[in-house]
Amino acid sequence: MSPKGKPVPDRAKLNFKDEFRFHCHPGVECYTNCCADVTIFLTPYDVLRLKNRLGLTSRDFMARYTILLSKEGQLLPLVVLKMSEDERKTCRFVTPAGCTVYDDRPWACRMYPLDVDAQERFSVIASAEKCKGLLETQTLTVIEWLETQGVMDYQRVNNYYAEITSNPKLKDLDVTNDQIRRMIYLATYDLDSFRQFVLSTRFKDTFDFPEDFLERVRVDDTELLKLGLDWIMFGLFGRKTLKVKPEVMETHQKRQADVSST
Repeated sequence: MSPKGKPVPDRAKLNFKDEFRFHCHPGVECYTNCCADVTIFLTPYDVLRLKNRLGLTSRDFMARYTILLSKEGQLLPLVVLKMSEDERKTCRFVTPAGCTVYDDRPWACRMYPLDVDAQERFSVIASAEKCKGLLETQTLTVIEWLETQGVMDYQRVNNYYAEITSNPKLKDLDVTNDQIRRMIYLATYDLDSFRQFVLSTRFKDTFDFPEDFLERVRVDDTELLKLGLDWIMFGLFGRKTLKVKPEVMETHQKRQADVSST
């Protein structure tokens, strides 16, 4: 536990019950400075929340507010929030009064000033020199911060995506088919198009879903995103995250047998 009255040293490792000092409010001189000239990577759930907050389709939100990064051999989309073109490169959702999408701000914004590693050890990524909120007297534990900022709700959904991004099989995949890349993008960052794909193609005739599941998917973007991530794990890693209908499996096995006999 950090001593009372002293900021936590930069990058010191913290556990859930450890305390740190932080309080961001309009009265601190650096208020909203952390919302400029910063790279914010957006998870699929970040985009889901933001596009619904703004009343936009996935496609419109991605076109207006994001940059899609690409590099050779990259299979999963890499999406960052597009900053303003002013000198400070300010977040387009921030005003002098604060964040205009605060309740639906991205995971990275909720976590600040903390970061977390793969072992669930936390650290303060800002310095008291730049972030005066770290010099405030308010103290709280890491778990209290995560709960008050709504991080836990985000993390429950983001963990689905982390099962894909952290899968060791991912780096061994050599997928050059653009159609596969496109479908992965639909299932993660273009949910409106993915919903059309699920409800109006052979998708729903291939997989066996509970009776009311497709109705939930029709109206619930979070359920739709989870379905998309299950579909990716099914297709890329062979995980049994979806159940193929018996008649579809029987037809597939018969075709395989016919091919083997020729």
